[in-house]
Amino acid sequence: MARSTKEEALETRSRILDAAEEVFFTRGLAQSSLADVAVAADVTRGAIYWHFKNKSDLFEAMCERVRLPMETMMTTPGEKFVRDPLGHLRHTWIYLLRDVVDNPRSRRVLDIIFLKCELVDHNDPIWVRQRECHREGLEMMEGILREAVAIGQLPADLDTHLAVLCLHASLVGLLTDWLFSPDSFDLKAVVEPLVDACLDSLRNAPSLRQKKAVVAN
Repeated sequence: MARSTKEEALETRSRILDAAEEVFFTRGLAQSSLADVAVAADVTRGAIYWHFKNKSDLFEAMCERVRLPMETMMTTPGEKFVRDPLGHLRHTWIYLLRDVVDNPRSRRVLDIIFLKCELVDHNDPIWVRQRECHREGLEMMEGILREAVAIGQLPADLDTHLAVLCLHASLVGLLTDWLFSPDSFDLKAVVEPLVDACLDSLRNAPSLRQKKAVVAN
């Protein structure tokens, strides 16, 4: 009996998360309530509060079912890329962008985060979580670029802070553009050359090099 009850609870939790994903995707986060989710999941609001403290807690649990871009950046490279930081970065971005095309759940959740997450309160737990994840991901990416500089994969005078901002803006911009208008281009077809173009810019763009101090006479 206890096993059955536990399985039923897990099934209910999963159904609530599925419903939240659909409701947030359809209506946007700010315009959705827990009552909306309860109706979509065919459960009571009490059932939702049994599993989740509030909408922020529900949103976080929904996001945890997919790998977010910055969280993906923070994963430890596989054995193939242990001594190839730039290869790890390239592989990770290509995998992530292809996964958005192939995985409907990843696509919906990222669509909610990038296009339908109308947050205005900077103290909102959802906003705080995304901001922290974004900051930590940028730090991790810059760490990878520093490793690439150290072993000669990137120029020794690369300004890694500028470089990571440029790389992140380009690739997240590509993702957001496709989520906004997926029929406008074939993301899977362009992902490799565009990721490679971004990495080429880190190797070759003079504007991403550290400025040398001017010595006064």
